[in-house]
Amino acid sequence: MPNILSKLLGPPVDVSCYTYVHPWKESCSIAIAGCFLYCIIESLRIYSTVYIFSLLMKGRVPTKKDLRNTIHGIIQSSAFLSFTGFGYSFFLCGLRRVLGNFNVLSVSFLPAFLSSVFSILIERPSRRTLLCLYVSNIATETVWNMAVSRNLVRNINHGDMGLFGISMAILLTYYKKGYHKDVSDSMFKVLRFVVGPHEAKETSPRPVAMEPNTFTRQPVANMSSDPGKKPKKNVVLALVLQMLRIYKKFIHKVKCWGRHSSCPHPFSCLYYVTEGTTKMFSVGLAIQITLKLVLNLKRITSSPKNIKQIFFRPDMINLGLFLGLYSGLFRGSLCVMRRIFGMDDPFMAFPASLIASLAFKKYPDTTVALYVMWKAAQITYNLGIQKGYLPKVPGFTEFLYCLSTGILFHAALIEPTNLRPSYWKFLHTISGGRIACMAREPLDVFGLKTSESLIKVLKSTKTVPVVYF
Repeated sequence: MPNILSKLLGPPVDVSCYTYVHPWKESCSIAIAGCFLYCIIESLRIYSTVYIFSLLMKGRVPTKKDLRNTIHGIIQSSAFLSFTGFGYSFFLCGLRRVLGNFNVLSVSFLPAFLSSVFSILIERPSRRTLLCLYVSNIATETVWNMAVSRNLVRNINHGDMGLFGISMAILLTYYKKGYHKDVSDSMFKVLRFVVGPHEAKETSPRPVAMEPNTFTRQPVANMSSDPGKKPKKNVVLALVLQMLRIYKKFIHKVKCWGRHSSCPHPFSCLYYVTEGTTKMFSVGLAIQITLKLVLNLKRITSSPKNIKQIFFRPDMINLGLFLGLYSGLFRGSLCVMRRIFGMDDPFMAFPASLIASLAFKKYPDTTVALYVMWKAAQITYNLGIQKGYLPKVPGFTEFLYCLSTGILFHAALIEPTNLRPSYWKFLHTISGGRIACMAREPLDVFGLKTSESLIKVLKSTKTVPVVYF
């Protein structure tokens, strides 16, 4: 048994806390207190921004209750994040004193897991699922990168597209079967916005809409004092009105083109597909422009010439293409299948979503694919509990959060090159640079070239091993 444990835990790391955990301060208690204080400051800064932004997004004058809830949320969430940093430092030194040395689990994973057990209980239950999805998303990618680095698996071409397609196919099948009425989840609201409300089960087929009202000419008041003199004709206005009439007639013909009796949408299938494509393309383009504007506001104000470099780029329309093509391909595939089989079936959403996922090539994002995958797993689990197929495991969300956090902290210390750069920057910021200052030379004994890995990450993320406080 001891031999098995020694193989699993690897060689012991017989160094002091001062050598490995906090080389910037000899005293464990002072180092822990310093980390805790800095985490409090950063947590308040982060969550003040998040909660105040959420308050402003409501678009109304906040009431006393809104302000009270916002302040309470800032304090509670800041306490959650602060005690994560405090507990991590505390358990690192505490386990070293209990065990007498460090091993592959106690150098980072166990302290992070134990600190998460206590800190997640501070956070509001309504936010725990969201936090769990966030860290599980990153932890899944991290574990995959760790497996790739060990040559256990290899990256698959367009694997993120396949993962996204299958996950979305499951979610859209649930949506079309009407399960969004059984499980209240914001993901179904997103699906309703992207693919439209007509594909939901409760929507009954609508007849082709009646002919819309036509444009009518409004009489132009004669402002001239001479009754015999005719008013001057505005050529530009007349041209615009004529173009609007032509456009209206064209849209009317497209609407009346033809619709299968099993299609639940109004107007023609061609109009249904075109409407979804143009709407979501416009939304995606607007999102991309807004993000570019917000993220590059300083560059634009300093030099307006940068507008051309920022906005006139080929990739500016990629998000719009992805959303527009996805909505159009999904709607079009369903309409084609309804015409072929002569009926509308919820399971048609599965192949339609797989076809529509080809649009993911226009805007590939591993984070999005993993988020959709975890959302599909979460909703499937909740549906299984409601229908009695699966047992409800108390504390499963909290356990998954703690496990994922332990994996992320483990990678940040032992093999940071396998960690998502954005999460490394977050750890570096919230710890005041301490995550980069922890000594990696003692961890080279595990044979993962930890010191070299840290140097690469510091260079790629432009972070420095300096304790800020």
